[in-house]
Amino acid sequence: MSIPDHARANFQTLLRAAENGHLALMECADAVTGEPRYVICAVSRDGDYLFTPFGHLADGNPYEAYVPPGSEPASR
Repeated sequence: MSIPDHARANFQTLLRAAENGHLALMECADAVTGEPRYVICAVSRDGDYLFTPFGHLADGNPYEAYVPPGSEPASR
């Protein structure tokens, strides 16, 4: 499985934001469930602050939320 170009570009943007100290962790609400999510955002400023969300932190144990490439998900 290869990583798509848009994901690579977003990751590079995230790395640049981290290098420059332009990251924020924001509490937001999930658009579907309304549950709280802790979202990693890049921060820029053009007059007002602009927060660009990149993803949220995994709830619970992240080792249980993901499987490596080539592995089969555990049956539930």
